[in-house]
Amino acid sequence: MSVGTSGAPGRREAPRLPAPRTAGDPTGLGIDPDDLPDGLVVADEHGRVICFNVAAARITAVPAEEALGQRLEKALPLEDLEGRRWWQLTDPYGGLATRVGQPERNLLLHGGREVLVSARYVRARPTGPVRRVVVSLRDTEARRRTERSHAELIATVAHELRSPLTSVKGFTATLLAKWERFTDDQKRLMLETVDADADRVTRLIAELLDISRIDSGRLEVRRQLVDMGAAVGRHVQAYVAAGQPADRFLVRTEQPLPELWADPDKIDQVLSNLIENAVRHGEGTVTIDITAASSPREGDEAENIENTATSVTVSDEGPGIPEESMNRVFTRFWRGSKRGGTGLGLYIVKGIVEAHGGTITVGRAVGGGARFRFTLPVGTPAHLL
Repeated sequence: MSVGTSGAPGRREAPRLPAPRTAGDPTGLGIDPDDLPDGLVVADEHGRVICFNVAAARITAVPAEEALGQRLEKALPLEDLEGRRWWQLTDPYGGLATRVGQPERNLLLHGGREVLVSARYVRARPTGPVRRVVVSLRDTEARRRTERSHAELIATVAHELRSPLTSVKGFTATLLAKWERFTDDQKRLMLETVDADADRVTRLIAELLDISRIDSGRLEVRRQLVDMGAAVGRHVQAYVAAGQPADRFLVRTEQPLPELWADPDKIDQVLSNLIENAVRHGEGTVTIDITAASSPREGDEAENIENTATSVTVSDEGPGIPEESMNRVFTRFWRGSKRGGTGLGLYIVKGIVEAHGGTITVGRAVGGGARFRFTLPVGTPAHLL
């Protein structure tokens, strides 16, 4: 026997209905629609717009006061990419009673502007009449930028691969066809060229893999004890062995330095890129300062304690980087006026430094050239604590 609220036998308790949604909160979420990052348009059971938030007004360029009270199809005229009217195609109020909404897709506003639209049909009960149509709007500009970036990456890679592969193909085909006609010195020269071009292709592929890992947050850091002074010394010695005058480099190391736990291969990649940029695009003395610093991590309890990080500054005496370009240096494909290459190196450098929990900045050196400074926290890996 069931018992109701009055205690009388045989009476069932009435089901509790949700509180009615007010005109001031058409979402029923208890939040201000204007606080939402995406455009929100809500129509009532009669197809009249009862909510048109600030983001929707910005995306559609339609003032909210003009949209409120209008029919949904008039306040938000949408067409698909083939020019068909979207509301007539989807028919939210008269279509299938089992339909619960529309997935996100590209649609067109008046004037041909693209917008990402998804819709949800709110019903009082399954297969019941539609009480609300909730429409989400998102600007496509961010997606367009991503697509443009991917297209640039593909074009850059194709261009950078074409030159060395053409060289490799040409020399190998020539050697295979006319091997006996060449002297040993000529063969060696061609094979050395093929080897150098193969290294160039390998470096480019490695850069692409690094970019993929950085963009997806999957860049692995295998921490070991790193002697930053010794690492810098190896790079300088390599340049001197390759013909650069020894007095072009000035390495200043502050002692004592804290123990630095980092990925030695990736730190070598960072140093190689920064020193190569200073040598190739700078002038005069390349100065490399290695110092102890405070931790670059925000909120670190040791932030104001000395020797919690290691800082490396690479500067030159060349023309430097124009002030207006400073904020673009670490973006993909950035190249200075005299720069060659893919323009991906500094983007990868920034990704590696940040994967270590560090920071990197660019500025103007005392002598007027470019100055790059990166700082890495020196904390011991958790598995060694």
